[in-house]
Amino acid sequence: MTLSKQEFAVLAALAKDSGIASQRDLAAACDVSLGAANKAYRAVAERGEVDGFALTDAGWAALAPYKVDNAVIMAAGLSSRFAPISYERPKGVLRVRGEVLIERQIRQLKEAGIDDITVVVGYMKEAFFYLEDLFGVKIRVNEQYAARNNNSTLMLVREQLGNTYICSSDDYFTENVFESYVYQAYYAAVFFPGETDEYCLTCGAGNRITRVAVGGHDAYGMLGHAYFDRAFSRRFVEILEAEYDRPETAPKLWEDIFADHVRELDMVMRAYPEGVIHEFDSLDELREFDRDFILNVDSKILDNICAVLHCDRADICGIVPIKQGLTNLSFRFTVDGRAYVYRHPGAGTDEIINRKSEAFSQAIAKKLDVDDTFIYEDPELGWKISRYVPDCVEFDYHDPAHVEKGLALGRKLHACGETSQWTFDLYDQACGIVGLLGARTYPTFSDFDDLKRLAARLAEAVRADGVAPCLCHNDFYAPNFLVHGEEVTLIDWEYSAMSDYASDLGTFICCSDYTVPEAERVLAAYFQRTPTRAELRHCMAYTALAAYYWFVWALYKEATGDPVGEWLYLWYKAVKVYGAYALELYESDAALH
Repeated sequence: MTLSKQEFAVLAALAKDSGIASQRDLAAACDVSLGAANKAYRAVAERGEVDGFALTDAGWAALAPYKVDNAVIMAAGLSSRFAPISYERPKGVLRVRGEVLIERQIRQLKEAGIDDITVVVGYMKEAFFYLEDLFGVKIRVNEQYAARNNNSTLMLVREQLGNTYICSSDDYFTENVFESYVYQAYYAAVFFPGETDEYCLTCGAGNRITRVAVGGHDAYGMLGHAYFDRAFSRRFVEILEAEYDRPETAPKLWEDIFADHVRELDMVMRAYPEGVIHEFDSLDELREFDRDFILNVDSKILDNICAVLHCDRADICGIVPIKQGLTNLSFRFTVDGRAYVYRHPGAGTDEIINRKSEAFSQAIAKKLDVDDTFIYEDPELGWKISRYVPDCVEFDYHDPAHVEKGLALGRKLHACGETSQWTFDLYDQACGIVGLLGARTYPTFSDFDDLKRLAARLAEAVRADGVAPCLCHNDFYAPNFLVHGEEVTLIDWEYSAMSDYASDLGTFICCSDYTVPEAERVLAAYFQRTPTRAELRHCMAYTALAAYYWFVWALYKEATGDPVGEWLYLWYKAVKVYGAYALELYESDAALH
């Protein structure tokens, strides 16, 4: 038999509190009026589910369908908004007000009688493994955490979903929000006065959620945990399995999927008072909640900033992650009113980037006034601090002024006469990455071997041209040009070393959407004249070689769980288009001679 909400409240209160001795006590425990409590009590008493203020066997049996089966704690994501601390460890294992966030939550679940707890991990997964022995929780590894949003976590544990709490490892509850028995599926919510960008809820009768919208005004928004009952879990899993393989599903939160199917999924809003549920989206938010956190947290990144800028941790504020960039994690911050950028090396970069070479070239670039943002780089570990340039606009490959100023920086670098002890050969580097790929799983292309053979032929041809190496940037593409007012600055010198000048031009072209005729006009702009046929074929071959290097680099990034999106296909196509054109030029010239 299905209980009414108030009948459930009576039985759940008696199951939890043996100190209830009167109907007034019962009304208070159920948070209902005395009349409502009396009515519900009479109903369960008539069915023999209570004896005085104690549950009978029939009462426990009536409650059984509402007993919480388990909990899933989502701990797989990077939490990039929590820079820089999340670059060093997952947010869930941070110590806040003397307790580790996820440990506090596990204890609260266990205090509510919920012992079947699964923690789903991904990013820096090893940081959570100790919980298995300490608390007896189950650990599941989400291998797709970098490529998909948290829908992949629920897909991984879908067979466990029943009467299940869905939690986030980094939530902090000032009081225990968990219960042994729950009446129906709900999402926790708090009231957000004024404008908010939270997921805002519209509710109908019985507080059933009828609409979810991102952003709102003076509204209740999702915050904290959720609870799935068995009916909700069953239908949600059906929807998730049906939609999981669609490309548009990968970036969705599970809440987005719920919002798309809100009419099919019966869930209510459970409102909590302000101050009970805390989510810390940024270091500044956590610092407001725990003022000693920034002083006590173990963070080499914060220590690096303090050492270079001669400041205290308390002086570091206004931290904002910077999403642009394919290789590293970066964030903006301020100290004494001045803005800076901290660059943190990304996953797997230690295998493919020479940090000593980068640091050397970075110093030359500063001396040449090609990059005046540079402040300091650690040549061993690769972290870097630069001056932040505000109000930049995106470099436009089709803006003649942008292109000319960008190419002028390349000419200045190539003609500077500075020499580095390190070299960077696009083809050799690409072959090295292909070797690394052999030990990993990466996206397959049926014509991959054809591309390898094409690159090998082009590499042989350009080397036969006998072009002397010069100092190059080797990552000469739009995101590395800062356009501010009338000035353009070239940043990010990770791949810089002695190379063929065409390495930079090839990278510039293969990272654009240029047609071949447009690429030829760019070469003319670089040379400030029409290039010779030898220069044209040489640069076109290097465009294909650059595209091949970045193509296999993208495969490597995909293999390390750090996908680069549409760039992979862009470079794949550029290898084929520019490679065929360059080979035709070389073969035609050979025929003439």
